[in-house]
Amino acid sequence: MVKQIHSPFGIRGAVSADRIFSLISAALIWIAALAGLGLASSHAQAAPAVRVATSNSSSDVGFFIAEKRGYFKQEGISVTFIAFDSAGKMVAPLGAGQLDVAGGAPSAGLYNAVARGINIKIVADKGSTPPGHGYQPLLVRKDLVDSRKFKSFADLKGLKIGSGATGISTSSTLNEALKKGGLTYSDVTVVNLGYPQHVMALQNKAVDASLTTEPSATVAVASGAAVRFAGDDVIYPYHQLAVVLYGGDFIKENPEVAKKFMRAYIRGVRDYNDALNDGKLTGPKADSIIAILTEFTNIKDPNVYRAIVPQGTNPDGKVNEASLRKDYQFFKEQGLLEGSVSVEQVVDNSFVEWALKELGPYIKS
Repeated sequence: MVKQIHSPFGIRGAVSADRIFSLISAALIWIAALAGLGLASSHAQAAPAVRVATSNSSSDVGFFIAEKRGYFKQEGISVTFIAFDSAGKMVAPLGAGQLDVAGGAPSAGLYNAVARGINIKIVADKGSTPPGHGYQPLLVRKDLVDSRKFKSFADLKGLKIGSGATGISTSSTLNEALKKGGLTYSDVTVVNLGYPQHVMALQNKAVDASLTTEPSATVAVASGAAVRFAGDDVIYPYHQLAVVLYGGDFIKENPEVAKKFMRAYIRGVRDYNDALNDGKLTGPKADSIIAILTEFTNIKDPNVYRAIVPQGTNPDGKVNEASLRKDYQFFKEQGLLEGSVSVEQVVDNSFVEWALKELGPYIKS
């Protein structure tokens, strides 16, 4: 039963001492009740606010699903998404506590920050390249392919290649592509751009080729500016291309929120996996996932998402540490690392492990 609380004020006329005492008591009870209601209201409004950096790419879909379907809300979490044009730019604000969570590529900058004592952790998979999931392909300008000026990986020599940022996992993919042509990283000129900008750069011939993440890769091909020369699942199979990062302040000050955030995120990732069919977003549950992608990203045509090569994302959340170590070695060979830190020092599986205890192993529905 809901009890209404009425104010005792406004009663007129003379009253007895007992009546005055009764009125005062009622007033105190009323004031206390209002204070209690106010306190309850403030608690209701004080849902933890988690600031999440994204690259607005299709591999952010786990975040977007968890938000749209209310999984964060069910955990009592309020989420704010902040878009960045490259993962490298997320590291400094994440380390400074201006962000709580980030979704982007592992980078030399991340390892350097950790070596300087900044507590940032890789906590989950966000995008990887198992067979059939080459979602960041090597694109080559169509005119170069049509004219036969570009026929093989060896023809990358001397070209301008679009990438995301210096010293990120995409750089390691490019290195693997160059090795297939008997080349080294110094044989090409790397042009760093936000992935949506790759489309225009290919159209304007500002770059000759690019490693472009979805959905921008499909947009570039559909525009006629480029052809998909090779998927990165062929160039670098099982590459841990994108990860979820937690800032140290978030882990230290809000460990329970960090756990609940992970549980909501993995629920979103599992919904995404349920929508996949033979490496495409064409499963029975795909339309609702595509609707979420068109709402949260800059690509508003659902047909683009039906055509893309979607990323692999582990429905149980864990990252491929062997791939991270391979990229770390590449960053070291490039002279991009400062100080000494290991991959094991940067990876924290505890949040995924907690979520898996709560959710159990993934079973495709």
